[in-house]
Amino acid sequence: MANFRTHLTGGFAVSGILGLVTYKAGLVNANEFLLCVLAGTVGGLLPDIDSDNSIPIKMGFDLASLATGFALIIHWRSELSLLSMILLWVVGYLIMRYVVFSIFTKLTVHRGIIHSVPYMLVLALSLTCVNYYLLDTSSIVSWFYGAFLFIGSMIHLGLDEAYSVDLLNRRLKRSSGTAMKFYKDSQRYYYLGLYAILLMFIFIAPPFDPFFRKINDPITWWLIKDSLLPEVLMR
Repeated sequence: MANFRTHLTGGFAVSGILGLVTYKAGLVNANEFLLCVLAGTVGGLLPDIDSDNSIPIKMGFDLASLATGFALIIHWRSELSLLSMILLWVVGYLIMRYVVFSIFTKLTVHRGIIHSVPYMLVLALSLTCVNYYLLDTSSIVSWFYGAFLFIGSMIHLGLDEAYSVDLLNRRLKRSSGTAMKFYKDSQRYYYLGLYAILLMFIFIAPPFDPFFRKINDPITWWLIKDSLLPEVLMR
């Protein structure tokens, strides 16, 4: 399997190039471009959150624990003393970082259901729905965020599959087929539940038609073609 640096570089490079294309095509503004690249880069690390000792899971839980502590004190800031807020922040951080993290690592297995295409689709649609329904982001931009997250995660799974091929000895390693998967019979009930959640997100997802029309608009492709080469070469 590919290492952390390879996944980080791959996710960032692909999302960066695609982000520049969407920006030059006028599909997103400067701030949205940066968030698209961030979503793609994070997506390039997401499938490894089921690995107990991976850098993404440790970084993710560190950030989530810090955010949990701050969210708690912000919620109760007007009701607590300074000392109480500090204690609440510490308790919230410790519970998230060690108790929840311990439960999560015991419930997940590396290259299990999290390390699959439908799980990444669920996460991508979750991001799309959160932006549209909770953050009042337009449906078009929300779909872009979800699409970049999904593309980044597919880069991750594709790299893992590529690294499972031993070109020198012309053979497949034992890890072949364990990265980019859609179903595993030994986890059939988990996958049935996962696909049920996926169908739910598809049903409640924001309108897809505006996004589809936008990326298929001839003007979009004309802008991409017009900005493909430097003006000096176009003369």
